[in-house]
Amino acid sequence: MLGIPVTYSGTYKPTGSKHRARAAPDPPPLFDDTSGGYSSQPGGYPAPGADVAFNVNHLIGDPMANMAMAYGGSIASHGKDMVHKELHRFVSVNKLKYFFAVDTAYVAKKLGLLVFPYTHQSWEVQYSRDVPLPPRQDLNAPDLYIPTMAFITYVLLAGMALGIQKRFSPEVLGLCASTALVWVVMEVLALLLGVYLATVRSDLSTFHLLAYSGYKYVGMILSVLTGLLFGSDGYYVALAWTSSALMYFIVRSLRTAALGPDSMGGPTPRQRLQLYLTLGAAAFQPLMIYWLTFHLVR
Repeated sequence: MLGIPVTYSGTYKPTGSKHRARAAPDPPPLFDDTSGGYSSQPGGYPAPGADVAFNVNHLIGDPMANMAMAYGGSIASHGKDMVHKELHRFVSVNKLKYFFAVDTAYVAKKLGLLVFPYTHQSWEVQYSRDVPLPPRQDLNAPDLYIPTMAFITYVLLAGMALGIQKRFSPEVLGLCASTALVWVVMEVLALLLGVYLATVRSDLSTFHLLAYSGYKYVGMILSVLTGLLFGSDGYYVALAWTSSALMYFIVRSLRTAALGPDSMGGPTPRQRLQLYLTLGAAAFQPLMIYWLTFHLVR
């Protein structure tokens, strides 16, 4: 049987060639690109697990409190650098080093003395060849290390307290830090004027008065920290304790270490002026502690 010849049209292409011409799809990537925080899923939705790190960071603590503490640290560091720069211009560095000659043992004992001074017996500053011993060798010697570090800690704690209460702002924290510093400066100036008017013969200097005035920051830190942990009741209990302890410390220190024994043996009017100066400086401490801390505890 003769086969009939079959003619193919010019437009006909075998079916197999069509499958061979199709390009093979690219293999799926092993890992999604999350460098931008989102995957290339349709709709622009974040890939599952893309915000895990973001949530973990927020769970560590209150973001406002963390930001407040960081900003407070920058303010305190900037203020410390400015103070050191100005001190180098107008103050003898050798005299200033005396008030920072401390060690760990002295700091621990001095903090304990500021919190509980009632059992301390001898309050006289020790001398060696008519030169006062440095603070690390004499617990009664005033220092500026504790007031400086306490001021920085107070600024950090104030920033954290404002952040917890959702009231933090750079302006508020800056105002809080500058107010605490200005009041201490005004207190020192008032004490210098009182010493001059009372004609007190002693070795008191501006650094001595600045050290004694700066010790209040320790009580302020304890009061605010207790208030944050235990509320307003704990704040007032800590305020009463630290205020009374600081008043006792100031009276004993100014009478024996700062004013000196010779100043207590003068005429009666002078004795009264010196007594009023000492009691006034001591009575001013709880007012300052309350004024600078009550707005941080709610």
